[in-house]
Amino acid sequence: MPNVNYQKICQDLISDLSPRQKDVILERFGLNGGERKTLEAVGESFGVTRERVRQIQDGALEEIKDKTENYPVVFQNLKKYFQSFGDLKKEDAMLQELGEEKWQNQIYFLLTLSNGFVRFGANKDFHPLWAAGAASLERAQKTISLLYQKLEEAKTPLSLKELAKFASQNTPVLESYLEVSKKIQKNSEGVFGLKDWPEINPRGVKDKAYLLFKKTQEPLHFTKVANMIEGSLVQTVHNELIRDPRFILVGRGMYALKEWGYEPGQVKDVISRILKNGKKPLSKEEILGKVLEQRIVKENTVFLNLNNKKYFSRTPQGKYQIQEA
Repeated sequence: MPNVNYQKICQDLISDLSPRQKDVILERFGLNGGERKTLEAVGESFGVTRERVRQIQDGALEEIKDKTENYPVVFQNLKKYFQSFGDLKKEDAMLQELGEEKWQNQIYFLLTLSNGFVRFGANKDFHPLWAAGAASLERAQKTISLLYQKLEEAKTPLSLKELAKFASQNTPVLESYLEVSKKIQKNSEGVFGLKDWPEINPRGVKDKAYLLFKKTQEPLHFTKVANMIEGSLVQTVHNELIRDPRFILVGRGMYALKEWGYEPGQVKDVISRILKNGKKPLSKEEILGKVLEQRIVKENTVFLNLNNKKYFSRTPQGKYQIQEA
């Protein structure tokens, strides 16, 4: 957007209003340097009802609209800006980009005056936004619903580039659509996912630990996890990991993610599963190799468990099987 003195434009637009109309507009839209106020708040300031403030405001805006024709370039530029984002933009992001720190209320006021833009307030699915009309919002809704479905199927966060494969919009438009959604959010690493995913909105130590394991892609000792999560106590981390089914204890104080293929249980339980899955007696070396894929333990630990006659027996061929009850 070109360098424009929006304050001067707004002052000119309201210059012919009556003193009461001008005061209401200044208060309502924050054109006097303050914050934008609700109809109720303005009514309290002037000692009138909310409905009376609305009547004064609507009358003032109707008088002003004819004067907007004096600034065609300003409104054309606003239209071009929205077109570059699919005729839709999240309110706070748009105001920051167009108005920076000093002209945000003025931009809001100019958009209110224009017949080409509609404001949609926040609801359970969307943040406050401005659009060229209801049709623009409907297009965004359809795209967001599609991407929500794709993320559910993927079960993992995706980059904007990956999401773009499922949509017909270009990258700036797609990002603008995603920006207004409350159901799909972007994390600090710039990938998108569902709002309740720990990768997107981690809650507490256990989610932060989960993200850490996902990032390192290797088993970690709980003390190292605590050191890598700022402000975490070692015992708290240990307690959270041992209670959360996403984490599997694979060695002395060592944890890994269940989704990596690790299964819960002690070494004897791991051996039992290996023998059940093998459906035949296995040699000591075969069992050892498979156990070490699941657990970070010493070889002697495996052999000691294997020699426990309560659970396992040895065949005449020197192989091992589950002890029959």
